[in-house]
Amino acid sequence: MNKTIAVAWTGASGLAYGLRLVDCLIAADCRVWLMYSQAAQIVAKQELELVLPTQPREAERLLTERFSAAAGQLRVFGREEWTAPPASGSHPPEAYVICPCTMGTLAEVAAGTAKDLITRAADVVLKEGRPLILVPRETPLSVIHLENMLRLARAGAVILPPSPGFYHRPRDIQGLVDFVIARILDRLGIAHELMPRWGE
Repeated sequence: MNKTIAVAWTGASGLAYGLRLVDCLIAADCRVWLMYSQAAQIVAKQELELVLPTQPREAERLLTERFSAAAGQLRVFGREEWTAPPASGSHPPEAYVICPCTMGTLAEVAAGTAKDLITRAADVVLKEGRPLILVPRETPLSVIHLENMLRLARAGAVILPPSPGFYHRPRDIQGLVDFVIARILDRLGIAHELMPRWGE
């Protein structure tokens, strides 16, 4: 397999971005370590009529089938699973994407509180010098939001708001989602053909 990428889904609107990201990572033959918050489970049901199981192993079976992942390609970890690989700098992923990212999660990462596996994994990749990409979905942004983003950017994180462009003339919501996912995959160094590049 190619790279090992950790992904977290939190309770911000826009879970379609997170699902599409995992779909593309699996298709690119990456190993995916997935975590999601309780609020993400609520958003999944509300936005996509998707029921995300509370038990990690059950979620792993469901999502492995949904994404047609190979055996062992997709791992799902519980929020309190402190023995999971993303919790330790001795076994970090090659990159970590929180997509979508709530402002609460972003604030916890900026403060280094590491209250659960989602924020601990972010702390790990930052201290180990691995890429951390945050996809915050909020508007308008307060001074607190902006200061937290600046603090994280100075620490080496990439702040990548889901702000789709329109120059590729998207015909549907999937086209808007793919624009954002293409930008994330570019930052991860993963080849894709989600949309034509500027000038092509």
